[in-house]
Amino acid sequence: MKRREFIAALGSAAAWPMVARAQQIDRTRRVGALLAYQEGDELAQARIAAFRRGLQQLGWVEGRNIQIEYRVTGVDSDRIQRGANDLVGWAPDVLLATPAQAAMSLQKLTGDIPIVFANVPDPIGVGLVKSLARPGGNITGFTSFEVNISGKWLELLKDIAPAVTRIAAIYSPQNPVWQERMRLIESVAQSAGVKVTMIPLYSSGEIESSLGNFATAPNGGVILLPSIFMAANREIIIATTARHRLPAIYPSRFYATGGGLFSYGINSDEQFQSAAMYVDRILKGEKPAVLPVQAPTKFELVINLKTAKALGLEIPPTLLARADEVIE
Repeated sequence: MKRREFIAALGSAAAWPMVARAQQIDRTRRVGALLAYQEGDELAQARIAAFRRGLQQLGWVEGRNIQIEYRVTGVDSDRIQRGANDLVGWAPDVLLATPAQAAMSLQKLTGDIPIVFANVPDPIGVGLVKSLARPGGNITGFTSFEVNISGKWLELLKDIAPAVTRIAAIYSPQNPVWQERMRLIESVAQSAGVKVTMIPLYSSGEIESSLGNFATAPNGGVILLPSIFMAANREIIIATTARHRLPAIYPSRFYATGGGLFSYGINSDEQFQSAAMYVDRILKGEKPAVLPVQAPTKFELVINLKTAKALGLEIPPTLLARADEVIE
């Protein structure tokens, strides 16, 4: 080989790792998102939009430097698992999951692909992470669980409907933290002189009969515990409480905007926008094992005045002044 050709070949070989690294950095990154919401549900669309918005603010643009594959499965466990299988088989760079059932399905399938969860109650209790400060595995994210809020629901319901002496605490047994929430509701109920009836719902067909039976006695109210089942059936639940004239407090804003009396809970859209931040950090090389699970710090009170009027309730001015949003 001539000297000039040898030097050219040597330079080309030396440059090759730099070119390869540049191609690796510039390649389109892949994110799989598993959402156990009903397909076409506006709630799922709002969560996806918040996640996309967060990514765009960080410079990730679909079709240019990032590709997102979604699986919106509903609450059926078999569909959730099939969605998880599809996404893990696609071999993405990062996975997004909500709620706990979706995150747990992905965790069973991979210990290598980083997973970011959002809107998950008690991630330690369900075995997703070892601790909030140092998750320790391939998964981290944002928890919706703040145990003390459960007692606050009862206090707020009494503020808005003082005549209530009986409360139906409606829950889904599939929710992994319902027992802890119920314990706190009952502890506050004792001091407030309120009797709590625990009502599990296993299917949408039980909503009318369960609430209808409870409503046969006077002075009743409802606390709805959060779960994907309740979110999927919120229109039926809101309509049934209205028909039986039961004052009800809900765990998320979308119940109040959908006609429910009022809600107190976290802003879940913010969690999904924040989840985009963790996805960004992982795509840039950080490990989920050392990214702390973040708990909610802000809670929203949303009151629907139209529903209050229909129930004959006068909202205390102090409660209206505290509200983050009042729906006229």
